[in-house]
Amino acid sequence: MKFKKAPPELVEFITNKMKNVKADYRNMFGYPAYFINGNMFAGLFGGKLYLKLSEQDMVEIKKICKEVTNLEPMPGRPMKGYVVLPKSMYSDEATFSEWLERSIKYASSLPPKQTKQK
Repeated sequence: MKFKKAPPELVEFITNKMKNVKADYRNMFGYPAYFINGNMFAGLFGGKLYLKLSEQDMVEIKKICKEVTNLEPMPGRPMKGYVVLPKSMYSDEATFSEWLERSIKYASSLPPKQTKQK
């Protein structure tokens, strides 16, 4: 499967937002992704910015903004717990900071992922 590159301005945006976050950076399918204790909580997929949220936060964010969708790297196969934020949400500093903080808090509460043996 061939993926579209993320827009450079979106890569720069998320890179700047993550500068002060204690998280691990990895490339996932050529896109930036951020992890806490091995749990992915934020990143890009194509031109989309996604966050991992608790079920309660997912319900809340979808009530606040009808443009929020589930992350579906493959059509019809949503990733559980991940939402795509529209530009209207991540371009608003206060709004994005709030939801990023919720994502960080949630990822930090999850048990550390165990690395798989090769």
